[in-house]
Amino acid sequence: MGKLDGRVAVVTGAGGGLGREEALLLAAEGAQVVVNDIKGAQNTVDDITAAGGRAVAVEGSVSDLSVGEAMVEAAVQHFGDLHAIVNNAGFIRDALLVKMTEEQFDSVLEVHLKGTFALTRAAATYWVGRAKAGEAADRSIVNTTSGAGLHGNPGQFNYSAAKAGAAMMAVTAAIELKKFGVRANAIAPVAGTGPVLATPGLGDMIAKAAEANGGFDSFDPANIAPLVGYLAGADCPFTGQVFSVQGGHVGLYQGWSIEHEVDRKGRWTVEELSAELDAWPTRIKVNRQKVAL
Repeated sequence: MGKLDGRVAVVTGAGGGLGREEALLLAAEGAQVVVNDIKGAQNTVDDITAAGGRAVAVEGSVSDLSVGEAMVEAAVQHFGDLHAIVNNAGFIRDALLVKMTEEQFDSVLEVHLKGTFALTRAAATYWVGRAKAGEAADRSIVNTTSGAGLHGNPGQFNYSAAKAGAAMMAVTAAIELKKFGVRANAIAPVAGTGPVLATPGLGDMIAKAAEANGGFDSFDPANIAPLVGYLAGADCPFTGQVFSVQGGHVGLYQGWSIEHEVDRKGRWTVEELSAELDAWPTRIKVNRQKVAL
């Protein structure tokens, strides 16, 4: 018996990398999986079915709202329901802000941000309809954010904005959809996907670190999948939260929190605020996501 027996899930960007590992694990835990990607989705499906699981492929860009609807329709048509969606699809188009083109900015937001919207909107529409019809069930949304979206990263003005949005989409969906039995969380993974491994010298560093760590590769994308499996499960108590995950590390973010405040009954002047705020620290210390080799 798997932890996800009877659950039906959709995973985007699952032709390779993180999404593929997430789809494989969900299926291994008993879920029936709709696998999406522009290409390679059928290969993942073939691997799932060869291992005795059940899966179907829906190819196409997640930025197309009709593809989001097709994924939900495929889940219901082939497996009778939909319980969890994993918004994983994405890519990077890095450039310094002053050199970033409109295409580089738009294309990243199209996939990461609009793609998350497209599937989430389609799934939520289905779930709200089922809930209003009196068919209660535990539903789960898992978004993929990034340390770049939570802390910022030079050269990733577009990616940071998109990933910050993905985190807040999870937080907002958790609030909006709670009464319909839907939970929503986000993960900030660190793993050796294609764009990461393209960094000069990083592959050798990872290999040496794994050797020194008894053969455990902390950058293996498969390390991320168990957290996704947990968050997609019917007995998961978390909603509206953001997690960091890499190797054997899992962390829970505190999120935006007011550290200093002052109140008065009336409007401030610039001079009064200057006198007040000049005594404040100019930077609030945060626990950043750590990359471990």
